[in-house]
Amino acid sequence: MQNPFTNHYLFRNDIIQYRMDIVDLHDPSRVDRSPDAVDVLLSSGNFLQDEFTITTVELRLYTERTDERLGDFSLITSFVETDLGSVEMIYDEGFRGENPLLRATEFLRSNLGISGLILRSVITLREKSK
Repeated sequence: MQNPFTNHYLFRNDIIQYRMDIVDLHDPSRVDRSPDAVDVLLSSGNFLQDEFTITTVELRLYTERTDERLGDFSLITSFVETDLGSVEMIYDEGFRGENPLLRATEFLRSNLGISGLILRSVITLREKSK
C-alpha cells in the first residue's frame, strides 16, 4: 500500500522548484506600478491552507483615471503571498466613490472574505503549477 503522504511530499517539492508569482489579470500592465494605497489584512503569518503557508494578504488600490462627474476609477486587487509563490488578482473595480479601499477592507473583515481570497489564490497557484 502506498503512503498517502508520498504524493503530498512530491507535489510540494515539485512546486518549490518552480516558485510562481502570478498576476491574474487580463491586462497585467494595469498593475505595473506601485499601488496608490495598500491595506494589509494578514502579515508575517504562518496560516496554512492545504500545502501552502500564507505569509501576506493585502488589498491594493490603483487609481486608473478620474471622471469629472463620477470621480476616480479604482482597481482594487488582492495580493496573497505564500511560501510557494504569490498571486495578485482583481478584487473589485469601477467608480467606487470615496475611500474604496477602506470600504473593501471593512467588508472583507466583517464577512469572512479573507479566507475566500486565500482559497481563491491557492486554487490559482495550484492550477498554474500543472
